[in-house]
Amino acid sequence: MNDERFKKPAGVERENRAMKDRAVTENREISDDERVAMFRQQFFQSSLPDLPKIPGWHMCWLTTTNPRDSIQTRIRLGYEPVKPEDVPGWEYATLKTGDWQGLIGVNEMLAFKLPISLYERYMTEAHHDAPLREEEKLTDTAEFLEQQAKSSKSRLTMGDGNMEIGQYREAQFDLS
Repeated sequence: MNDERFKKPAGVERENRAMKDRAVTENREISDDERVAMFRQQFFQSSLPDLPKIPGWHMCWLTTTNPRDSIQTRIRLGYEPVKPEDVPGWEYATLKTGDWQGLIGVNEMLAFKLPISLYERYMTEAHHDAPLREEEKLTDTAEFLEQQAKSSKSRLTMGDGNMEIGQYREAQFDLS
C-alpha cells in the first residue's frame, strides 16, 4: 500500500502545534490590574460577599459542614440567622431548598448575627482571658522549676520574655 497522503516531503519538518498556539496561550495571563479589579468585586465567585452592618450586631458567615462547630451549637451560644427582612436587598441570596430554606446563604455558608455585647465578651475570653490563664500556668511552672533548682543548689536562668508572662494586663480591643 503506497498512499501519497502519508508520505512526508523530504526536508519538511512537521510544525509544532504548541509553537503555533504559543501566542494564544501567552495572552491568557491575567494582568495585575485585572486581578485587583476582581478582588475589588465583593461578589466574586470564589469568596463570600461582605455582609452589611447592622447596628448592635456582629455579622458573620457560619458553615453547615463542620461537625465540631455546628450551627446548632452556635445558636445555643446566642447566634441568630440573618433573615432577608434584616438586610433589604439580599433576597437574591436566600436559600431556596434544604434545611435552611429562606435564610441568607451561599453554598454551605449561612449568614448569622450575634449581639455585639456578647461578641465582645466572647472575644475578651478568647483573646485576653484564656491566653492570660495560659501565661499564669507557664509562670507557675517556671516558679516551680526555679524553686526546684534552688533546693538542689542549681541555677535556673530566665529569659527576658519570662519576666512579663503572667502579669495582668487590661483587655484593650478596638472593635470599630
